Parts: sequence; C-alpha cells; structure tokens
Amino acid sequence: MIHGKTSRPDSYGTLETSVQEVLDYLENNDLAALENGSHVIDGNRLFVNIVSYPTTSPENRFWEAHKDYLDVHVPIEGTEQIDLNFLEDLEVGEYKKEEDFQAAFGPARMHAILKPGDFLVCYPQDAHRTAIAVDGKPEQIRKAIFKVRIG
Repeated sequence: MIHGKTSRPDSYGTLETSVQEVLDYLENNDLAALENGSHVIDGNRLFVNIVSYPTTSPENRFWEAHKDYLDVHVPIEGTEQIDLNFLEDLEVGEYKKEEDFQAAFGPARMHAILKPGDFLVCYPQDAHRTAIAVDGKPEQIRKAIFKVRIG
C-alpha cells in the first residue's frame, strides 16, 4: 500500500506507470465535477468510480481485497478512516471473480486517515475496510476509487 499526498506525486520515487497515470489524471481533471457513478478513462484497464456514503463503525463494514484491479482511493469531500491488514493475516472468505471481490475477516492491523488531497493505493495483498468514522464521528463523504487493471 502507498499512502501519500496528491500535491507531491514526484516525492514517492518510481511509481508504477498506472499509478502515475492516476496521479496525472488527478492533476488534469476536476473530480468534484464528476457525477457519482463509473467513468471510463481507458476501457476496462483504467476507470474511476465516484461514490458517496456515510462513515460508520467498523462493525458495520466489511473487509475486501481485489485480484484483478488495484484501488487508488482519493477523497473529494470529508474524512474517512480505512482499516488495513495484509490479506494473509486475515481469514479469507469467498472470492467472487465477476466482481473482483475477495472477502476477508479479522482485526485491523493499521489505519489510514484520508482527507481531500490524500491518496491510498491498495494492492491485491492489501485488504481494506472502508467508510470508518474518524474518532467515532460519522460524516457523509464523497470520494473517487480508481480501478487499475493488473490481472
């Protein structure tokens, strides 16, 4: 996983071309102007989902990981905690190929707090539980989830 600032894309060393492409897209496009839903950037190789939802407690959320796509989470409005753990350290549930959704169960190992100007890259081994309220204070958030095909 990589947690960084969108304002300093050059400070993260050599990023994969696809992750750098996402950061370039952020520099040249206004995410706030996009409507909620899926937006194609380059066919099924690279697209972005714009979503809105309220944050809540960890007990109300689920763990997920992906095999075919990596996720790049980019907050547009609000602050969200994303719980993280390595997939190998969790109990693994069913994988749904058609949804590229790997279920998992267990405790968080670490957390990332994301607010506008941040990004978080989750690789296939990075299980993540999104929409967690920061300091237990729920709020409505809006964010972009870039899906980058790797499989």
